[in-house]
Amino acid sequence: MAIAIYTLTTLTALLCTFLLLRAYARSSYRLLFWSGLCFAGLTLNNILLIIDKIFFPTEVDLSPLRNAVALVSMGILLYGMIWDTE
Repeated sequence: MAIAIYTLTTLTALLCTFLLLRAYARSSYRLLFWSGLCFAGLTLNNILLIIDKIFFPTEVDLSPLRNAVALVSMGILLYGMIWDTE
């Protein structure tokens, strides 16, 4: 059951990434770009979650790496929302 939930959240984040970056390519609205990059990082975070919890549950602890990826992703979105002006 867990692998289904992890896979669905990864696919949802990937779909959001695709839709946001496609919308940015059509409209050139910069916030869509920053949001797309954020969701790309969150997709990577979900992939690392699958690797951590399903494939290597006891051998490797990827939680610091997952947290770092999530922090950088949110930082990218925060940068785009605060300092990028149009």
